[in-house]
Amino acid sequence: MTRRADTSVVLRRWRGPVLVFGPPFLFVLAFLVYPYLTVFENSFYRVADYVVVRDFNFDNFERAIGGELYRRVLYVSARIGVIVTLITLPLAYLLAYYAAFVARRWRHLLYFLVVTPLWTSFLLRVYVWKLILGRTGLVNNVLTSTGAVDEPLSFLIYNQFSVCLTLVYILLPFFFLPIYTSLEKIDPAYLEASADLGAPPLRTLIRVIVPLSMPGVITGAIFTFCLSFGDFVAPALVGGPGGLMVSNVIISQFGAAFDWPFGSALAVLVLIIVLAVIALGSLAEKKSAGAVA
Repeated sequence: MTRRADTSVVLRRWRGPVLVFGPPFLFVLAFLVYPYLTVFENSFYRVADYVVVRDFNFDNFERAIGGELYRRVLYVSARIGVIVTLITLPLAYLLAYYAAFVARRWRHLLYFLVVTPLWTSFLLRVYVWKLILGRTGLVNNVLTSTGAVDEPLSFLIYNQFSVCLTLVYILLPFFFLPIYTSLEKIDPAYLEASADLGAPPLRTLIRVIVPLSMPGVITGAIFTFCLSFGDFVAPALVGGPGGLMVSNVIISQFGAAFDWPFGSALAVLVLIIVLAVIALGSLAEKKSAGAVA
């Protein structure tokens, strides 16, 4: 009788957590963990006559790492990710600083205007930039109509420049939001203490505000790099041959090439790179927090 009572108590104690956390856990397990494990498993197989053969080997990874073409695609993807992150950082920081400390009564309106583009389709926002940068787009129409150029500029689109410009515009809110959150949490007493000690605004910004906002900067940098590194819509629409990125190669392997194992191997490499960036960002955030403390 006592054992049954103890069992009933344990069931009642665990029933609440299971009902609350059970469905999300099952969802993540079914739609996140299982697909990743499937991709990881397929990366060790091969294709023969358009049929996936379950022959365990490392040929796909050797091909991805050893092939000059795929190394270059990974390098171009990482370079575009770094460039987009470095360009977006000052823009997002200045915008977040203005919203947090200068705009005051208009900060909520500015916040709304920055976040509003996220409500529209990602594909639509990329396609708008294709219309703006194209040979018959807004920029070339203005330049030709004013006589600044004799013929439309072709270098504005279908290259890495257009990919970076498009991604900077699209990913700016993802960098802005964590920085703004960090700046908004800064205690005004720190700024007042810095001013009372005679520090000018610029010195206060460098010695007080920037170190306290580093967690937001690191988080935004991780978001921006990972999203730009793995993007495939912008390279497909405005990149052209020069703006080809690793995600486009992965899609082609799962599509026209019908080489799912090799596409899975590339996807695993991308995942490893992203996880490494996240780990480095987490380490940098801990060091930053320790330095501030």
